[in-house]
Amino acid sequence: MEMLAVAITKNQLWHLLPLVVAVSLVYGATRHEYVVPILVNAFRFGLWMLGFVAVLFVVLLWVSRSL
Repeated sequence: MEMLAVAITKNQLWHLLPLVVAVSLVYGATRHEYVVPILVNAFRFGLWMLGFVAVLFVVLLWVSRSL
């Protein structure tokens, strides 16, 4: 938990949210033409990306703790 506090105080994770929003909106816009399907697809893809990053973060945290 200490590493998470260090990462947040050094602003390493604050860029993740705008990046996920931008990438998911662009990805959704390449798949659909209307606003509602774009937003639905962007929300789903954004959740998928945040989940993937969270799992990756936990795995790397676990590996770094066991070293």
